Amino acid sequence: MRICVAGAYGAFGLKHLDALAAIDGVEVTSIMGPTKAKIEALAAERGIGHAGVTLEECITRDDVDAVILSTPTQMHADQAIACMDAGKHVLIEIPMADSLEDSQRIVVKQKETGLTAMAGQVRRFNPSHQWIHNKVAAGELKIQQMDVQTYFFRRTNTNAKGEPRTWTDHLLWHHACHTVDLFQYQTGGKAVEAFGLQGPAHPDLGIAMDMSIGMKAADGAICTLSLSFNNDGPLGTYFRYICDKGTYLARYDDLYDGYDNQIDLSDVAVSNNGIELIDREFVAAITEGRTPNGCVTDVLAAMETLDKIEQTMS
Repeated sequence: MRICVAGAYGAFGLKHLDALAAIDGVEVTSIMGPTKAKIEALAAERGIGHAGVTLEECITRDDVDAVILSTPTQMHADQAIACMDAGKHVLIEIPMADSLEDSQRIVVKQKETGLTAMAGQVRRFNPSHQWIHNKVAAGELKIQQMDVQTYFFRRTNTNAKGEPRTWTDHLLWHHACHTVDLFQYQTGGKAVEAFGLQGPAHPDLGIAMDMSIGMKAADGAICTLSLSFNNDGPLGTYFRYICDKGTYLARYDDLYDGYDNQIDLSDVAVSNNGIELIDREFVAAITEGRTPNGCVTDVLAAMETLDKIEQTMS
């Protein structure tokens, strides 16, 4: 499998390069980045044969079978469609788009081409959430409530590496997308109720810096999600699963019970790295000719819920 990583110089582009290096039968043959000097230096460091500054020059290459898009969110829809038009499978970093309309355009193109198009809903693959999902699927647990906190301290356009961004991040369409999709994935269907509240917009960034979201599943389970760019403290997302038989705390790829005893996840997946696991699923789905977990057609339900939440906040 010959893969191009677009946006390879960014924080998550680098995570994908590291993840792909751990997967047998995969070669990164092309990378795309913001400047010629930066992307060529990264290619030389990683031993990658081609480096480009435009997606077009990468997806026209014969030695590229598939593309991972770790580019700015606002580019995702047009770039994903361009990849599929070029006959390339595509994995789109979360979120696949920042509007329902653009998400629908991606789904239409996937159905038209039949290519693998996967959204980067990494929470489906984190071993901590996989453990819960497996227990729910086996009938051993029933989720009663998910209480989720997504906190950052981000009042400027900076990425996870602390470097300036050329685009503006968004609590709803990016960070809430993780939890909206996960809640629906864990409860087995689209939320029957969903609403949101948002605080004042930042005077320079033009986005809400604080947000509260509520959802309800068809089986009665509820989700309370708090998000902030104003939190001056530990960063990240923390999940509390309140179930009929126990409470569980998920912190990225680790899981604890309600008394903070760590749960052994060594037999859940071949890796404890969620990015590696999502890349493995992408490669396996292409190789096996099957629909991936996280296909854009499936994740569209989350984008529909995000759109519904946005309408309640307008």
